[in-house]
Amino acid sequence: MTAFNRRESLKTLAALGAAGSLGPLAWAQKPLTVGVIYVGPRDDYGYNQAHAQAAAELKKLPGVKVVEEENVPETAAVQKTMTGMIQQDGASLLFPTSFGYFDPHILALAPKYPDVRFSHCGGLWTEKNPKNVGSFFGYIDECQFLNGVIAGHMSKSGKIAFVAAKPIPQVLRNINAFTLGARSVKPNITCHVIFTGDWSMAVKEAEATNSLADQGCDVFTMHVDGPKVVVETAAKRGKMVCGYHASQAKLAPNAYLTGAEWNWLTAYKTILEAAQAGKPHPNFLRGGLKEGYVKTSAYGPMVTDAAKKQADDIKAKMIAGSFDIFKGPLKDNKGKEVIAAGQVQKQTDLKLEQMNYLVDGVVGSV
Repeated sequence: MTAFNRRESLKTLAALGAAGSLGPLAWAQKPLTVGVIYVGPRDDYGYNQAHAQAAAELKKLPGVKVVEEENVPETAAVQKTMTGMIQQDGASLLFPTSFGYFDPHILALAPKYPDVRFSHCGGLWTEKNPKNVGSFFGYIDECQFLNGVIAGHMSKSGKIAFVAAKPIPQVLRNINAFTLGARSVKPNITCHVIFTGDWSMAVKEAEATNSLADQGCDVFTMHVDGPKVVVETAAKRGKMVCGYHASQAKLAPNAYLTGAEWNWLTAYKTILEAAQAGKPHPNFLRGGLKEGYVKTSAYGPMVTDAAKKQADDIKAKMIAGSFDIFKGPLKDNKGKEVIAAGQVQKQTDLKLEQMNYLVDGVVGSV
């Protein structure tokens, strides 16, 4: 069913007195219908594609039916889409995947449908939120740190680049991890950041990439929904790239060094299995390399043995739990101490999910 049809037919449903609890929308229902909602196209070589890959795997599981809708904006439109999936498709588990879907949209709808489970990617679920809502996310900053290690080895100019959408905590955490990874190799390297203002803005992403290339940056990474434009533009400029969300290696095989990828199937299956078994909804799920929530792209042919060795050694320590990205003394790029000497902020520390600064070595401002 198209987005238009689903939203239009809701007007009829609304006239019949829609919302209210669905009553015992049984977890034993066969098949269990799962709704997946994307803010952009499913084939964006990025954020949405990584989720679509997980959804495709769910479709193969017995007793599971998946309904999907793409290009749903972070507005009241997503509430209409979620309502349509519940009322028309019988969905009892929803994966609304984009950051802006959480507050106010999921939080507004969840109390009206207490028997439906809402699992949001990236939101910060708290005890104040409904119990049928949950959030999941991965510590992809681990992979961005490793991207930075490779970038530090491969950069000749001492300037690396980050094209970012919005200065929210998850994005800042990636920028900072990438910079710290690079500076663990070359302490004086600088990371130059441009914020485009939104998750998918092809023209601004191209402009930002060209501007950073003009400034002498020679290794690029990004945190936008679809990295395709940044990857292809950087490659055309003769620059190197570390990917994000999914592998973009085939877009620029001679420029692609490595990348930070999601493996959302790990979280999806955990949440789905709880629903199928009638167990409590997982309200707060997080994991990194060790838990299989994130992974690194294969190394490109130009990556040196020394770069691979250092990155692989750090990756092994991360998996073993013996490596911390954010530890003191650490200053932001305005000279203020953000983590004192001797202090460590572990991956599970909620302070990292509220990050509001750029570390020393980043050229840019929040």
